[in-house]
Amino acid sequence: MPVARTTGIALVGITPSVVDVEADISSGLPAFSVIGLPDAALGESRGRVRAAAVNSGLPLTSHKLTVSLSPAALPKHGSGFDLAIALASLAAAGDVPSESVASMVHLGELGLDGRVRPTPGVLPAVIGAAKAGFERVMVPAANAEEARLVPGVQIVPVTSLRDAAIRHGADLDPVPVDPWVAGPQPDQNDEPLHDLAEVVGNDEAVETLVVAAAGGHHLLMLGPPGAGKTMLAERLPGLLPELGVDASLEATSIRSLTGEPVRGLVTRPPFEAPHHTATAAAIVGGGSGQIRPGAAVRASHGVLFLDEAPEFPRAVLDVLRQPLESGVIRIHRANAVATFPGRFQLIMAANPCPCGLYGVGDEECTCAPAVRRRYMSRLSGPLLDRVDIRLTVRRVTAVQLRLDGGRAGTTTAEARERVALARAVAAERLAGTPWRLNSQVPGSWLREHSGALPRGSTSVLDRALERGAITMRGYDRALRVAWTIADLAGHEHPSSEHVSAALYLRRGVGA
Repeated sequence: MPVARTTGIALVGITPSVVDVEADISSGLPAFSVIGLPDAALGESRGRVRAAAVNSGLPLTSHKLTVSLSPAALPKHGSGFDLAIALASLAAAGDVPSESVASMVHLGELGLDGRVRPTPGVLPAVIGAAKAGFERVMVPAANAEEARLVPGVQIVPVTSLRDAAIRHGADLDPVPVDPWVAGPQPDQNDEPLHDLAEVVGNDEAVETLVVAAAGGHHLLMLGPPGAGKTMLAERLPGLLPELGVDASLEATSIRSLTGEPVRGLVTRPPFEAPHHTATAAAIVGGGSGQIRPGAAVRASHGVLFLDEAPEFPRAVLDVLRQPLESGVIRIHRANAVATFPGRFQLIMAANPCPCGLYGVGDEECTCAPAVRRRYMSRLSGPLLDRVDIRLTVRRVTAVQLRLDGGRAGTTTAEARERVALARAVAAERLAGTPWRLNSQVPGSWLREHSGALPRGSTSVLDRALERGAITMRGYDRALRVAWTIADLAGHEHPSSEHVSAALYLRRGVGA
């Protein structure tokens, strides 16, 4: 029998690679082997494929069957190769036309009863198939909706292995099969019912939140319990505009990779808020087999909120230092490097001390100075240096409540309109560059090219740098915030007042 071929897609991180699936039947003792660096889940496909074939009325050959996955050096994970392995094996035996099987990409896991079960990562896999020039992709019926999000590719949904064989021209009678159905899932674009107008007595904090949203700046909020830090953070995603086409497709691909059902493009910026007991792998991603995205990856093009940030282990927080600079998360393994997008907006909230009462009115803090220093030192200097804005949030007093309680505050819709206008101004200024937000612009461009400001405008920053009050990184980040403040104010260039305000936010309100 000639060797039968078809194609699957391997994912390392979010990067797709085309895999040739070859099946060969030879003389020898009955055996079924899968070679080509499969992991444990993929190695177990032998049992799934054999049982699915028998229960679909298409038993595999009793001769020696060898399935090769090429390139052999590429790690291959998961059960998404089941359908490709089964059809290549059937084509090698002559049960289905080999030409039809070879012309299509196959994705899907097989159940023992022959049903084709949904597979994580179908969307990035179909994107990879399209980039490789394939025009037809066979997917589980439960994944058809997300697969059709990729234009220019004909999607062939199937419910069972028998159905797949019939689609390829096998002379079989169709047998109705109940497709796999996921339970009800919330719409990924549903926004929480939080409005910025609900924030009372913290006008300075609201305006700082708008600045952070307009420029995509990282933010640290420091204040006692009950000051409204979490309340402010939960309202930040509502201030962000809809995702662009590329960002939307990338965010949806990440959602697909996590195994969550995808029924349409993710158009709203995601919001992730991991608990402070999360591990480093839970934050950036990891796993012993297939590398899964962590909270920082799932927050790409959105917000990563770390509440009670000093309660996180310091080593866990420090894994964010590299993504905050590069916008990319790389997870190294012995045989592969998984690359994920990591351009998120970091928001951290912290109490001033373990008891949370340091500097609060008539309340008495019971923490010794050494305890307070040790508590805040969990936020390392290099991490804090990457945070653009440090905001002190104070508790609302009864006087503020009476004065502001009856006054209509800034609504989310109004703030979002200001943010969208400021981002449009920045995008127009940065046209022709790879950046669209002020937070993405490198310091060299701000200091040396068309973004450079007159020396008089930056004198306050120059003095702070000379005294050692800020680092060179802090200098550049303050310039970025100054540009955002100017964009919100409708000014063509930041003035010395805007630069001073940016430095004020950089060093901490109330500092």
